[in-house]
Amino acid sequence: MPPCDIGGRESVSALHRAKTQICKQIIANISCLIKMNPPYPKRLLHQCPTNNVKNNKTLGCFRDGKEIKLLPGYKTTLIHSNSQENCLDLCLQSGFVYAGVEYGTECFCGNETPEWSSKLPDTFCDMQCPGNQSQICGGHYTINVFKTGVSKFIARVASEPSPNLKHDNPVRIVFLLTLNGRAVRQVYRLIKALFHRDHYFFIHVDARHDYMFRELLKIELALSNIRLSRRRHSTIWGGASLLTTLMDAMSDLVQSSWDWDFVINLSESDFPIKSNDALVKFLTTNRECNFVKSHGREVQQFIQKQGLDKTFVECEARMWRVGEKELPKGIIWDGGSDWLALSRPFVNYLVTGDNLISGLSQFFKYTLLPAESFFHTVLRNSPFCETYIDNNLHVTNWKRWLGCKCQYRHVVDWCGCSPNVFRFDDWNRIKNTEKKQVYFARKFEPIINLSIIDTLEVWLYGEYPADLKNRMSYWQNVYHYDDVHLLADESLLTIGTSLARVATKHLTTSHTTCQIRSLDKLLQVFTYHHKDQFKGFLIQYEVSFSNSSTKLQLESWCWPKLQGIIMYNKDPINRLLNFIVSSDFDQKEQMSRDFIRLISPYTEPVLIHQWASGEQIFTVTFLWLNPYGELANITSVTIEGSSLITFGKPVLPMPLVQGIWTVLLVYENVTMAYTQFLVIPSQITKDTYISASQKSFINKGQNSEKLIQEWASVIIAFKNSIKLETKIKPNNRFKTKITGWIDSLIISAYNIKETCIVVPCKSVMDCELTRLVKCAETSWSSYSPDPKSDIISINKESGTLNRF
Repeated sequence: MPPCDIGGRESVSALHRAKTQICKQIIANISCLIKMNPPYPKRLLHQCPTNNVKNNKTLGCFRDGKEIKLLPGYKTTLIHSNSQENCLDLCLQSGFVYAGVEYGTECFCGNETPEWSSKLPDTFCDMQCPGNQSQICGGHYTINVFKTGVSKFIARVASEPSPNLKHDNPVRIVFLLTLNGRAVRQVYRLIKALFHRDHYFFIHVDARHDYMFRELLKIELALSNIRLSRRRHSTIWGGASLLTTLMDAMSDLVQSSWDWDFVINLSESDFPIKSNDALVKFLTTNRECNFVKSHGREVQQFIQKQGLDKTFVECEARMWRVGEKELPKGIIWDGGSDWLALSRPFVNYLVTGDNLISGLSQFFKYTLLPAESFFHTVLRNSPFCETYIDNNLHVTNWKRWLGCKCQYRHVVDWCGCSPNVFRFDDWNRIKNTEKKQVYFARKFEPIINLSIIDTLEVWLYGEYPADLKNRMSYWQNVYHYDDVHLLADESLLTIGTSLARVATKHLTTSHTTCQIRSLDKLLQVFTYHHKDQFKGFLIQYEVSFSNSSTKLQLESWCWPKLQGIIMYNKDPINRLLNFIVSSDFDQKEQMSRDFIRLISPYTEPVLIHQWASGEQIFTVTFLWLNPYGELANITSVTIEGSSLITFGKPVLPMPLVQGIWTVLLVYENVTMAYTQFLVIPSQITKDTYISASQKSFINKGQNSEKLIQEWASVIIAFKNSIKLETKIKPNNRFKTKITGWIDSLIISAYNIKETCIVVPCKSVMDCELTRLVKCAETSWSSYSPDPKSDIISINKESGTLNRF
């Protein structure tokens, strides 16, 4: 039972949507706590030096203009709650020096001292305050003005290092890496670019990402200035856990024996855009300054857009919005970017704490995106306020028309934005920062664009040797058999296991001197990218021999072969550039991240089509045919004259019929192009088989007989033109041959290009299998040399890691 009567719309919605009883109880408890007795102070103390300015000092009554206001910084109308205290608190919250009340209900804020020539006798301000009728709140174009108690804030400007100045005591930096995902090789490359023996790396890996953590443990053992945090959290976008992660890390750093001067937080998506030497000189010149980037807009607008006045609860790896909350009064609120460069004295203060730190820490436990406001607000209100520099040392690739698509709705009850990945076309934007005080850029993703990272690294550290292997290749793990916290996609396991089985059968047939007894285990799966193009995926697996206890590891290079096919390449269809079905579409990056095409019976397929620009505006129709060749969905789309990538999700009955589906692109009643995709059966869990009667019901659910008849001639003509094979109806005998059926489907959708052996084994050297090419000798295998990402050794002269 909840500890109070929960009636708020947001709380009730969150309770209904939460899946576990534990999460429901947390939501109920916090909803009641915030409503009845908020667990944070109502008022905090502003501790920034203010030149002995006292708050609430009355300046008196002044004449105000109709058009030109005495306090033009900010205005709001508080119809029922305006009072001298409430207006003063509001203006102080925004960092204004002066507050003024006028016409009973109006509150004004500003920074410029009112002209004393506008001073009036107090009797000219004669209207009561609706929030406190014992007080006067100005009059008709007359205003009571007060000092808020803070000085006018001007952010400090960072000094430029002198070109010839040599520092005897250069700063030492802790790079605090907060990592998610599986881009291990890119993290290695980032560490190589930043590394110096005088610096340190403190690394937090999201608690759900075992693979990243295991791989980075290897370099922790090899390098003494790299340490992984054992206090791991699930750092979801916007989550309160990110602030906990950063504060835990700073606490560990203060208590460590490392001798450092600055901490800079970065992610796997960051990369330096100036040399290590340039960064050290700059920070040494600005020792003990603190670098944070402010929001750059009016504070009250920021509070609303950021949701600081909303209560959020984190559980089930999601931020649930459960209602409203009041901000503590008495302090200035600030915020912006959560990428920071903080000095050792300020970090010591954050960790040691006082009433300001403890009060704000409690408040931000129930706040969205806390790391984007906590450090800024502490800095503005602490004794360190004069060390505030409005610069987070980053250039960020914001393209808000693409990045603000509410893409985080699956993890937060809020509409958030995210920057775009830099691509090679953005190079000039990075190059133009050469004379600016920025030292890092984000975001970078090698599975999207490796060229920009290569160009940037050469710009910073010089050219690579001409014969450097796999300079433009990238491998990213998508499955490892040791992973625990993130459950593998069943479709991926089905594809990987089936392709390993097919490859094993082929090898057994081709090499007669030895027989493989069994496929023992699917070990890993990687996506493979070369010159910014997806080049297939790699499956690693273990096999046993019939005449030996020896096990061998093999790796096969596989490729999805179901692509869009244009049947009539004439105007306007000749504008069609790409035509596929996938399981997702990243609107921000305008691409699918599902390179392998993992579509299960419970996936909502996404149709992606890309068009070049042209003069004609026209309409195309998409017909979705299930594996029986029957019409399952009809959608029409208007193609504009500009180039575009667009996507659509058809309404298809679940579960999807397993097998090869076909989507026809029809223009003027002729099929101009088509694409196919595989709905993958699962061999890992019990699957759902659809009877003939169920199938008939499902396929008639959306489309009327009239529509089906209307498109029948188009479908028949298409089937005849390509001899479309359709699936037979399932029966009991069919179910008993599920493995063979899955394998037949998989090889109709995927090719196995090559297979290599990881490590030949002496005990089976007479077996022809061991004469397969060694994986390390190929250009495509995940075991192929990758010197750009390898952490090799420390250069004794420079103190950096050797690049190759």
